[in-house]
Amino acid sequence: MHIRRLAADERLTTSFPLQAYAFEASPMADSRTDQFRAYLPYNAGNTTLVAEEDGVTAAAVSAIPMRQNLRGAVLPMAGVAGVATHPLARRRGHVRTLMQQLLDGMRDEGHQLTALHPFRASFYERFGYIGLPRRRTAVFNPADLAPLLRAELPDELVWERIGAGYARWRAYTERCLRERHGFAVFPDFRAVGLRDRDDRWLVSVVRGGETVGAVTYRIDDHAGTLFADDLLADDAYARTSVLQFFARHVDQVARISVQVTPDELPELWLTDLDVQVEARVARPDPTAPMARLLSLDALADQPVGVGRVLVELVGDRWLAGRHLLDGTTGKLAVLPAQTTAGGGVPAARLTAAGLSALAYGVLDPAEVVVRGLGEVPVDAAGELRRLFPRELPHLFADF
Repeated sequence: MHIRRLAADERLTTSFPLQAYAFEASPMADSRTDQFRAYLPYNAGNTTLVAEEDGVTAAAVSAIPMRQNLRGAVLPMAGVAGVATHPLARRRGHVRTLMQQLLDGMRDEGHQLTALHPFRASFYERFGYIGLPRRRTAVFNPADLAPLLRAELPDELVWERIGAGYARWRAYTERCLRERHGFAVFPDFRAVGLRDRDDRWLVSVVRGGETVGAVTYRIDDHAGTLFADDLLADDAYARTSVLQFFARHVDQVARISVQVTPDELPELWLTDLDVQVEARVARPDPTAPMARLLSLDALADQPVGVGRVLVELVGDRWLAGRHLLDGTTGKLAVLPAQTTAGGGVPAARLTAAGLSALAYGVLDPAEVVVRGLGEVPVDAAGELRRLFPRELPHLFADF
């Protein structure tokens, strides 16, 4: 087996066809090659590795250089995508080898975090990834929103095609990146695909000249469904402004289907709202995203609660050894530890997935133990809760 990094245009005849077989209807039409060619510019800055056997592409993986907010810090994040194996080369360790080399390289380039959408979550948990909440989908009849039309709100709406409003949308998602835990965005070369496809409407909520909410959407047909992507809003006023806009489609569509962040509760938006809220996870699809720390530098100087704990990291290629996590100053210091804890500092033994679960705020220390991701005595659990309180991340970017 030979592993190499692809040049950009090589993807047309190597990784793209393999990914199409894995994730699309098959056999693909000849016209799909032309679509691949049009898609090349949006992959320009990706890193793509392939494993070859006798000159044939046996497996491929890619990483998108992204950014993600981890508890207030915006950090370089490698978004892993396009993991695919030739049907005659599966279950022979090719993806494992490619993933190790890919993440080695991304870590060396300064990416402190990594995220992906798994084909099987248990496979990636062995790579230290931990599950993040899946966005929820709320489906309801726009007629049920009629009472909201009486609400007087401080906002104005801007309605336009996404191609025209892309700059506004991009600026707002960049602000969300700075302010929302777990939020991740594409690099410019990938993000502009939304503008260039121009297949969505954009409604923006503006207050005092500043965008405070936005959503992109499409309508499949008259008397059909308005499909809205992530509804992003700074507060209840901005969210209600968007819902008022949806309400005005009562004589046009039969249903509204809108994606919402994991902490949203559509069932509490309005009295008598008949709403179906779902976050379905299945195998092979749809899956919930996963993420992990690639470097302990991601934790350095994070604002934390006052706590102090010694952690031993085990079973991982990238996170290992004994480290003192010290938050006594209100900012986390990650210090090398001696061979013994000393000074009565509580100690815990964690896998990379266990530490990542705490850092992303998705598991309590007790849940880390129950899931088999670490050994956390009661005193260490208390310290870890103070350092890493529960907090729901929203990945946003879909790749």
